[in-house]
Amino acid sequence: MLDIAIIGSGPAGLSAAINGVIRNKKVKVFGNSPKSSYLSKAEKIDNYLGMIGVSGEEMIDQFVSHANEMGVEFHSGKVLQIFQMDDYYTLNVDNEFIDTKTIILANGIVNNKSIKGENEFLGKGVSYCATCDGPLYKGKTTVLVGDSEMAEEDVNYLAEVCETVYYIPLYKNFKKVDPRVKIIYDKPVEIEGEKIVKSLQLKDTKLDVDGVFIIKESIPTTQLLNGIEIIDKAIKVNQHMETNLKGVYAAGDCTGRPFQVAKAVGQGTTAALQAVTYLHKNS
Repeated sequence: MLDIAIIGSGPAGLSAAINGVIRNKKVKVFGNSPKSSYLSKAEKIDNYLGMIGVSGEEMIDQFVSHANEMGVEFHSGKVLQIFQMDDYYTLNVDNEFIDTKTIILANGIVNNKSIKGENEFLGKGVSYCATCDGPLYKGKTTVLVGDSEMAEEDVNYLAEVCETVYYIPLYKNFKKVDPRVKIIYDKPVEIEGEKIVKSLQLKDTKLDVDGVFIIKESIPTTQLLNGIEIIDKAIKVNQHMETNLKGVYAAGDCTGRPFQVAKAVGQGTTAALQAVTYLHKNS
């Protein structure tokens, strides 16, 4: 059982992790490589105290180096869903289940837009993980909607399992797609069915399928953790970075503007210290 699970490996997540480790808590960071952060693409940063003129890549390298030096643990894999238990939470990380006493959401700016029917059919034919659920569709017909190159590994896996696989890439210049996959250049409109998924309605056509896989770079927070309060597309927090759920905190860009590194680092520190206080009170 973890003391603190941190979702996101950008400045807010790394700051939270360092402070959690300093307070002798069992901490783990879940998310993509820190170098995939938007920060790494910044050419020059002049408004972060003590690091004038540094590039985003250099800054994130220093943050990661600091975290590694402190012994912060990283877990590769996407958090698909978080389940609230009685007095702890369970993370589904690519179908591996990990328990934690507290959570810090530092998952950045997340696109909360979903396909009509996506939420209603989640677990009833809609999945966010081909590795986890692909075997359920052996010999069947599936479609995968992907918003980035990372979805190609998933659709290629489905091609090995399913009889027919359609792929709808929502990005340009896809690279390595299995020749057995049927690529569709269209826009998904609605997932349809009764008790389970039956079809995917596109703008110009309709696909009869047994399952719909949606592979996004990041899962919308409201789908990640049921009941989390959102205001203006941002996680609602108070000055202590507390959300409306006990033991759950948020920090960084996911809490809204301003989108600044200094703010993210400060909020990450606050969230970690508040999580520590929560743990001491409930130990």
